Amino acid sequence: MQPEIQAPSKADIEAWSGQLQGIGEEYRALMEVLLERMVPSDAADSIHGDMRESFKAGAEALARNPPLLWQVQSRLLQDQFQLWQQGLRLMAGEEVEPLVSPERGDRRFKDEAWTQDPNYRCILQQYLLFSRTVEELIDNLDNMDPDRKRNLVFYARQMVSAMSPTNFASTNPEVMRKTLETRGENLIEGMARLREDLANSAEGLNVTMTDRSAFTIGENIAVTPGSVVFENELIQLVQYTPSTEQTFKTPLLIVPPWINKYYILDLRQDNSLVKWLVDQGHTVFLISWRNPGPEQRDLSWSDYMQMGPIEAMGAIEQATGEKSVNLVSYCIGGTLAASTVAYLTSTRRGRKVKSVTYMATLQDFRDPGEIGVFLSEPVLQGIEAKLEEDGYLDGRVLAYSFNLMRENDLFWSFYINNYLKNDMPAPFDLLYWNTDGTNLPAGTHGWYLRNMYMENRLVEPGGIELDGVKIDLRKISTPSYFISTHDDHIAKWNSTYYGALLPKGPVTFVLGGSGHIAGIVNPPYKNKYGYWTNDELPETADQWLEGAERHDGSWWPHWQQWITANGYADSENMVPARQPGDGELSIIEPAPGRYVRMTIPEVLGGAPDPAES
Repeated sequence: MQPEIQAPSKADIEAWSGQLQGIGEEYRALMEVLLERMVPSDAADSIHGDMRESFKAGAEALARNPPLLWQVQSRLLQDQFQLWQQGLRLMAGEEVEPLVSPERGDRRFKDEAWTQDPNYRCILQQYLLFSRTVEELIDNLDNMDPDRKRNLVFYARQMVSAMSPTNFASTNPEVMRKTLETRGENLIEGMARLREDLANSAEGLNVTMTDRSAFTIGENIAVTPGSVVFENELIQLVQYTPSTEQTFKTPLLIVPPWINKYYILDLRQDNSLVKWLVDQGHTVFLISWRNPGPEQRDLSWSDYMQMGPIEAMGAIEQATGEKSVNLVSYCIGGTLAASTVAYLTSTRRGRKVKSVTYMATLQDFRDPGEIGVFLSEPVLQGIEAKLEEDGYLDGRVLAYSFNLMRENDLFWSFYINNYLKNDMPAPFDLLYWNTDGTNLPAGTHGWYLRNMYMENRLVEPGGIELDGVKIDLRKISTPSYFISTHDDHIAKWNSTYYGALLPKGPVTFVLGGSGHIAGIVNPPYKNKYGYWTNDELPETADQWLEGAERHDGSWWPHWQQWITANGYADSENMVPARQPGDGELSIIEPAPGRYVRMTIPEVLGGAPDPAES
C-alpha cells in the first residue's frame, strides 16, 4: 500500500507563497545587476571571439574526419542503451555497478544520493557520459593547430563543467534538501550574496572564497617582525628583525610577484618562508610592491627593475654596508630578477648579486600552458585595448581568469556553497591572500604579455632592451638555484626547466612536489610532498626527471645547504645580527607597511568608472 500523501496546509501554502515572492524579488534585483554588465570590454569580447573560432575550428576538423564522428556517436548510443538497461535492473531491485564513475578526487558528487537515489544516479551517469564523449572527441582531433586545439580543450572543459548537475538547484540533492528545510531561504539569501559579489567584481564573477573579516594584515597574517626602511613610488623595502645573535654577512633580498601580495611567503608563523629564512641566520629584506592604479599607467618593466630590485640593493647597502646580495625570487618576480641580473651583467655590475634563486619562474615561455588560452593574438589585442583605455588591468579580472584554470575547485564549488546552499565560507588564510588582488600597470603588463608570453624574446640574445641595454640571459655567470613544482599549472615545471639551461654560470635545478603555491610554501616540519634532484642538466625536462633522485620532505633545507656549502652565505664569516634602523636608513614604519594593505577598491576609489567614461 502506498503511504498517504498529506496535502499542504494553508499555512504551508502561504509560507511558500511568501518565499516565492522573495525569490522573485531577488531574481529581479540580480537581473538588474547582470543587465548593467552586459556590454563586454574589448578584452572580454576578444575572448568570446576566440571561443567561437575555436569551436568553429573543432567542427571543421571533425567534418574532415567522418569515421571519428561515427565512432563516437556509436559508442554514445551503446552507452545510452546500457544505461537504460541498468535503469530497468535498478528498478527491479538489482545491485548494478555504475557504467561510469567520477574521477578520483572529484568532490562534486560526494553526496550519497548520487549513488543511492535512482533519479540522481541517472542524472550523474548521463552527465559523465556526455563529459567523457566531449573529452574523447576533442582529444582525437588530430588535424588541428596545437594552440587552437589547446584553446578548444579549455573552452569545452569550461562548458562541460558549467553544465554539471551540481550547479543547478533542481538537480543538486544537497541544495534540494536545504531548500526544503529552509523553505527556499537559502536561495533568497544566496541570490543576494551573488548580487553583492557581482557588484564587487570587475569582469566575470569573483566568488567569495573565505571569511575576510577573520583576517587583518599585520595582526594575524603577515606578522613576522620587521620595519619598512625604504620606499619609493613603487616599493616599500621591509627589513626583518633578526632572531639569531649572528647573521650571514651577505644580506638576502626577496623579490616576490606583484600579481599578488607578497605575504604568501609570510602567511602564518608556522608556514612562513620569511620567518624560516630569518631563523636560519639570514638578514632578510623583502620588496612589498605598490598596488597601482591609473596614475601608474606608464610604469614599464624597466621601472619595475630600477625602482624594484636595483634601488632595493642600493638601500640594502646603506642599511648594512654590503655591496652584494643573495636574491630570492618568485614567479613573475623571478622573471624580473633574471632580467635584472642580465642587465647588471651587461653593465658590468653582475657582482652585486652573489647568487640568485628562482622559485616557480618562467624565463623560456615556449610552452606557457593553459594561460596561453588568454594570449592568442586577437585576445592580446583586446587586452591591450582595455589596458590603453583604463591604464591598468584590474587584479580581480586576473584572479577570475586564474580561478577558471581550476574551475570546479576554485569557482563552481564556491558558487554552489555561497549562492545555492547559502553556506558561509570558512576562514582560510591562503584563500584570503588569493582574493586580496593587485592591479597591473598598462605599461608593464601589456609589454610583458607581448614580449615574454607571445614572442618569447627574453631567451633571445639581445631580444629584450632595458634602459637602452640589450640583455642576454646566456651571459649570466651568477650561480643560480631553480626550484619548480611538479603540478604547477601557472609556471609548468617542464617549461621553467628550459630557463635553467640558459645561464653560463653554475645552475642547480630542483623539482618539488605539489603545485605553484603548496610546493613552494612547504615548511620542513610538515614533511610533505618531497622533491627531486639531479646533478646533471640534460637537454630536456623529461630526461632530467628520468635521472633524478627523489627525497622526502621540504626543499627548503636543501636550498639552505646549497647556499651555505657554496659560500654564498658564508658560515665562516658571520656578523652580529643587524637590527632595522642600525645603518644609514631610518625606520619609516613597522612591517608589513602601508603598501601591502592597499586594496583594489581603495586604489580605484578615485578613478572614474570605465563604463561611464
